[in-house]
Amino acid sequence: MSAPERIPPGGVTTTDPATAALLAHGELTVRGRIREASNAALYCTVAHEGREAACVYKPVAGERPLWDFPDGTLAGREAAAYEVSEATGWGLVPPTVLREGPYGEGMCQLWIETAPEAELLALVEAEEPGPGWKAVGFADVGEGRTALLVHADDERLRRLAVLDAVINNADRKGGHLLPTADGRLYGIDHGVTFNAENKLRTLLWGWAGEPLTGEAVDVLKGLKGALEPDGRLTAALTALITPAELDATRARTEALLESGTHPEPSGEWPAIPWPPV
Repeated sequence: MSAPERIPPGGVTTTDPATAALLAHGELTVRGRIREASNAALYCTVAHEGREAACVYKPVAGERPLWDFPDGTLAGREAAAYEVSEATGWGLVPPTVLREGPYGEGMCQLWIETAPEAELLALVEAEEPGPGWKAVGFADVGEGRTALLVHADDERLRRLAVLDAVINNADRKGGHLLPTADGRLYGIDHGVTFNAENKLRTLLWGWAGEPLTGEAVDVLKGLKGALEPDGRLTAALTALITPAELDATRARTEALLESGTHPEPSGEWPAIPWPPV
């Protein structure tokens, strides 16, 4: 099947408490396949008690095994990323649940309509970023030419950079950033996260080495408490990621608080995902 026209979410919002119930208990109807995805990703509608929304369903059965993520599932880590996002209070990941569907257990996530005119990333022919932009690094643009890759100096992106550091996101690409017409920003595709080893790969390196904001420090303190053995976030994550991944998430949160700065590339792993978009 080809990807269908996007169906409006019918008034269902990411902040509506009933949205998670709709995703978890609604009847999933497959409308098409998202061909750009590297693993099986199905565009669906979900209906429950007179409410309907568009969503993405990624069945575990359609996942391709990854040598460096041998345990757990992509779907479980997608749901875990949502739980951490909710614990921050920033709401950076669309409502996501782990549930049974037409092709078995999988991740179900609310579909987000984007505002394509919002510019968050750019390539510029300059040595330094202009006002309102942060440098990521130089990129080969062909014919022996390079350009400076920059991202917006945007508090929404900065919050996402902190979230990615906590969940150890190994694949923060430009196409995974979804700005919306109401000014919100969402990150998607969190299947390769939570690894116990340092895997952070992102386009959001513009704040590397800079002090964390006071807001970020407060959020991290809250996460540290929620990740205690009897914490509410620990209870949610235990069913979604492995014990080693959970311990590593605690350690990363504490390390961020101890350093007080945004992480820098380690040099032990490619810092930027490929392809970057």
